[in-house]
Amino acid sequence: MTARLIDGFGREVNYVRLSVTDRCDFRCVYCMSEDMQFLPRNQVLSLEEIYRVGRVLVELGVKKIRLTGGEPLIRQNIVWLVEKLAALDGLQELTMTTNGSRLKTLAQPLKDAGLDRINISLDSLQPTRFHEITRTGHLSDVLAGIEAAQQAGFQRIKLNTVILRHRNDDEILDLVDFVRQQQLDLAFIEEMPLGDINDHQRADTYISNEEVRQRIAAAHPLLAALDNTGGPARYYRMADSNSRIGFISPHSHNFCGDCNRVRVTVEGRLLLCLGNEHSADLRSPMRHNVDNDQPLINTIMQALPLKPERHYFNVDEPPQIVRFMNMTGG
Repeated sequence: MTARLIDGFGREVNYVRLSVTDRCDFRCVYCMSEDMQFLPRNQVLSLEEIYRVGRVLVELGVKKIRLTGGEPLIRQNIVWLVEKLAALDGLQELTMTTNGSRLKTLAQPLKDAGLDRINISLDSLQPTRFHEITRTGHLSDVLAGIEAAQQAGFQRIKLNTVILRHRNDDEILDLVDFVRQQQLDLAFIEEMPLGDINDHQRADTYISNEEVRQRIAAAHPLLAALDNTGGPARYYRMADSNSRIGFISPHSHNFCGDCNRVRVTVEGRLLLCLGNEHSADLRSPMRHNVDNDQPLINTIMQALPLKPERHYFNVDEPPQIVRFMNMTGG
């Protein structure tokens, strides 16, 4: 194919976040409600359909796929999907974001199947607090998963942390020290106002990444890094460490100008923007045309001009996007 995925603002889409499930074994307070209602099975794409979407997108010029959820490692036969996607001609990088709870047994099979890189969510190094934030998770499982990923040979493992004021912001430097000791990377992510959560008021817990960066810089001077992973994070280095510290700042530093990403939810919605509802249904053209990719290709190409220029987040107002992060796809 010679077609390229160009949106209405001239931005080329070459990175897709592909959700494999809306379900999760955690119930993180900033991500979903405690009593979540998940999608009926018949609305969820099969692994074969997810692979088909990935294959077509790579044929259209996508170079990087990130598998997300929910929690992707609870999806049965996820290693099969990784192996199939990793073999696609033209795909340059296959990555995954996981909560790490099942990495102890799956890290090596995922590496053997062709997964290139892995991001692991970790919001606290204190067992009791970790359980409070995740509601169901155990820190020991995630730490064992991080160790398994290291032993499996994954390079540049990155931890993702959502900092909430008065909840875990006293651990900022502890987390930085942890990744320095473990030779990992770390990205701080501002809480995103997706879904109507009932655990806290986001305006009360919001902390800007600029404040986080200043706290770190007081202990570890930060040097702007030149490398780019293709995502929204801005990275910094420390002169005495190989670890990189990144900041994903959808509130305080809008990163939409050079956005190269779309998402595909597990129900087959091509979601064109994290902070808007512009989307296209990919499930119907796939299921109505099992042996013909052209209707799926047409739907994707027709949707690209609908990608909005930017998102608008405001923690002081009720969320404009009612879908939770687990439905959005990582």
